[in-house]
Amino acid sequence: MDFGSIVTALIIIGSIGLFVGIFLGIAGIVFKVEVNEKEEAVLSKLPGNNCGGCGFPGCAGLAHAIVNGEAEINRCPVGGQAVADEIANIMGTKAEATERKVAFVACKAHCEDASMDYEYYGVNDCRMLSFVPNGGPKSCNQGCLGFGTCASVCPFDAIHVEDGVAVVDRDKCKACGKCVEVCPKHLISLIPYNAKYAVACSNTEKGAITTKQCKVGCVGCSLCVKSCPNNAVKFENFNATIDYALCKNCGACAEKCPKKVINELYQ
Repeated sequence: MDFGSIVTALIIIGSIGLFVGIFLGIAGIVFKVEVNEKEEAVLSKLPGNNCGGCGFPGCAGLAHAIVNGEAEINRCPVGGQAVADEIANIMGTKAEATERKVAFVACKAHCEDASMDYEYYGVNDCRMLSFVPNGGPKSCNQGCLGFGTCASVCPFDAIHVEDGVAVVDRDKCKACGKCVEVCPKHLISLIPYNAKYAVACSNTEKGAITTKQCKVGCVGCSLCVKSCPNNAVKFENFNATIDYALCKNCGACAEKCPKKVINELYQ
């Protein structure tokens, strides 16, 4: 190969490189995505878990919604009040106080407590048991199935199955709501973190039936309702519920419950 051929090849390669560079430069200008600095600042304050607990597609979606006035500043359940305050500073406003919440499983029927109708052998996914007789092997078809679908979707490793029942780690839980959404029995709800007592049963059968199905189920005696000095305990569909707006954490309901269905969540 002579010197002229080498020069020609270099010119051709250089021309191609120059053309590609110019093309990419023009494309970068034409297709440039404008970055909203305020949106980027808000995104930098969000935890980055992308759990979806805020109702938006990840932290970027929430940041965009906040900047555009489509979501509240304190919408992130994971970041809580601290993150809300930082975002408020960016947005030039004040964040309203938020109440920390935690997931709670309204069932405490461990393996030795719940009566069984049959042995189940199949897919270990609570959602699949809606296709089997009675919605699962337990006699109480409103109790925890114990296959841990809620645990599998928790991005914070805050819920585990212990002796046949899902249990929430209060300190790890960020109230993202994924376990609430996935539970086919609708046993999980978000309650105030500072709530000291909760009714660990969702059975709506009459007391006589519940007693046959579960040793630790609510029998509808209503002693908890009568003992509450703040009218915070209600009795609906043969099951007790607590109105946390009225509850003062006195513990009178838990003390009177003969089945110890009302759990003390912390000391």
